[in-house]
Amino acid sequence: MAEHVRPEKCVVAVDGPSGSGKSTVSRRLAVAVDGSYLDTGAMYRSVTWAVLQAGADLADPEAIAKIALETELSIGTDPAAPHFAANGFNVDAAIRGPEVTGAVSAVAAVPLVRKQLVMLQQAIISSCPRIVVEGRDIATVVAPDADLKVYLTASSTARAERRSAEDSTDVAATEADLARRDRLDSSRAIDPLRQASDAIEVDTTGMGIDDVVAYILGLMNSKVSS
Repeated sequence: MAEHVRPEKCVVAVDGPSGSGKSTVSRRLAVAVDGSYLDTGAMYRSVTWAVLQAGADLADPEAIAKIALETELSIGTDPAAPHFAANGFNVDAAIRGPEVTGAVSAVAAVPLVRKQLVMLQQAIISSCPRIVVEGRDIATVVAPDADLKVYLTASSTARAERRSAEDSTDVAATEADLARRDRLDSSRAIDPLRQASDAIEVDTTGMGIDDVVAYILGLMNSKVSS
């Protein structure tokens, strides 16, 4: 499929809530188009890790913003092996732990943190000829001029089951935590989670990963040939 969807330059924005399949789908899309991959959520998680390491008060936005500005991030955009480091420490595993997961929404809600990371994200996007970018505000804020905008959704139960399978956690507890994060991400004052008006919604509840990837590649083919 890749040879049919390899434009000289292309930005694909993939938004949606946790557990909708963004990461797996986005990485496979990036491989298919021989492009780069950027997980913006991992960037917020990396800063959150730094905030927790510093022992900052999560209720103190100024302290959080200061740490975010001082944190040096290293971001790997190879879809076959994406990696993240903060201040020289590999944080690939640490940022997926429960402590970071529980704090990331609070850190991501700080306006100066978002401003700093959005600028970095846009710089990365502009440096890549083809890139698939996933997050919660890609189509609305980070890359509003993306060539293709996709909003992935799934039922709350399906999302919880997927995340629980990844983390070996209780499904009911995971569903409650996802609902908590949805509320925080959708209600924050700056760059809330929402579907862009021109994004194509894809409900992945009853779809396998291969089906979702094939469908989005079809959308890309249509964009390229139109």
